[in-house]
Amino acid sequence: MVIVIIALVVLAAAFLILRGSEDRWICRDGQWVKHGQPSSPKPTEPCEENGEGENGGELVITNFNECVEAGYEIMESYPRKCRTSDGETFIEDIGNELEKLDLIRLNSPRPNQEVSSPLLIEGEARGTWFFEGDFPVKLLDENGDLLAVSFATSKGEWMTAEFVAFEASLEFPATTSTKGTLLLIKDNPSDLPEFDDELQVPLRFKTPDG
Repeated sequence: MVIVIIALVVLAAAFLILRGSEDRWICRDGQWVKHGQPSSPKPTEPCEENGEGENGGELVITNFNECVEAGYEIMESYPRKCRTSDGETFIEDIGNELEKLDLIRLNSPRPNQEVSSPLLIEGEARGTWFFEGDFPVKLLDENGDLLAVSFATSKGEWMTAEFVAFEASLEFPATTSTKGTLLLIKDNPSDLPEFDDELQVPLRFKTPDG
C-alpha cells in the first residue's frame, strides 16, 4: 500500500512538472497567446518577436520567416534553411519551382522577391506549356484574391518539345497584402483536368514607404 501511494505521488509530481513546462504565455504575431493553462497572469510588457517575457512568455517559431526574423542561423542551401537554437529546422517556401524545373523555369521574378507594378516576367518553358504561342499568368494576394491576369508570350517557335523563352508584364493595383503568389499556368485547350499544370511562385509586395 505504501509503495502504491509513493508511486502515485511521484506520478503526480511528474505531471505537474511537465504541465508547468507546457502551460505558459507565448508570443505569436505580436500578441500574447495562452499555451495550455498558464498559472501566471498575462504578461504586461510588449510582445517581443525575438525573446522571452518576464512572466514565462516565449517566442514560438513556426516557419522560415519567423526563424529569420528572430535572428537564427540561415544555412546556404536552395531552398534556404533556418535552424533555431534547439535544432529545429525550417525550410524557405519557394513554391513548386523544383518540381517543375523540367517543364518551366522562371528567371524573373525569383521566389520571395519584392515586386511592384508593373511586374516584368521572364523565363522559358517547354513548347507543350503554350497554346497558340502563349499561356495565362495570374497574380493573387495572400488571401487568394485575383490582383491581375495576363498572358505570357513565346519569343520563338513554340511548336516544339524544347524550351522556349517567354515574357509577360502584369500591372496590378496597390494592395494591403504584404505577400502573394504568381501563377504561370499551362495552357490547356482541352479543358481536361488531367492536363492542368501550373508553376506557383511566392512573392512579396513592395510597401509604399519601401
